[in-house]
Amino acid sequence: MTSPTDPFTTTGDEELGRLLRDYQRELAEIEGLRDRIASVEGRGEAADGRVVVNVTQSGALAGVTIDPRAMRLGSERLAEAIMEAASAATRDAEREARDVVAPFISGTMLDDRRDGTRGR
Repeated sequence: MTSPTDPFTTTGDEELGRLLRDYQRELAEIEGLRDRIASVEGRGEAADGRVVVNVTQSGALAGVTIDPRAMRLGSERLAEAIMEAASAATRDAEREARDVVAPFISGTMLDDRRDGTRGR
């Protein structure tokens, strides 16, 4: 039960009730989006798949897998392969994050700024 001072009381106003329901639905969608973005992980490979790097959406390392055969590359080439895989993983995470967010910014001012236009 709501009190008379409850800011979410619609007191029978259908339009206000509809607006409140819309707001609550949009808030739930944004919270879901936040969770989906937080779970984004990119994957990159190098040295014919012998080096695999996973990163979070923020670019933090989430995992590195080095096939024992990659050890034959030597330390310099192995380091290059790790960096190459990390870069690919970061690009993959960025792409995945854009795909997650795209439906939410399509047709908004954020979308306009991204594609270089100002308003329509």
